[in-house]
Amino acid sequence: MAIMAKVLVERTDDGYVATNDRGASVALGNAGDPGSFTPVELLLAALGGCEIVTIEPLTAQRHHRLVRLAATVEAEKVAPTKLGTITVTYDIELPPGDDEALEVFRAVAGRVHERHCTVGRALREETESVQVLP
Repeated sequence: MAIMAKVLVERTDDGYVATNDRGASVALGNAGDPGSFTPVELLLAALGGCEIVTIEPLTAQRHHRLVRLAATVEAEKVAPTKLGTITVTYDIELPPGDDEALEVFRAVAGRVHERHCTVGRALREETESVQVLP
């Protein structure tokens, strides 16, 4: 199997940062740290991002490009180190005069959520996580 994604997460003089091979980075921190995401917030962003970046081109390919496409992703905390249900709630604006856009969006979004979003599948299905120590 080929590596699909890779990030470097490290402590810096300013806190913690995750960086990818393309040079993009995001600050990590604890809840309340200004200008940073908590690891759980990044997980939620990954799920919402995975769905949106998959849904948008698929609806556009079907000639139903939404005017607005946004998702709020929330998670319940059921124990100190355990998440419960994660909910993705969409906010969309349909193209004016496009009577089929909502039906197409719902069909595409449903398929993406169930089968095509790698992050969502990793959350729902057992995914091995291995730690390598020096």
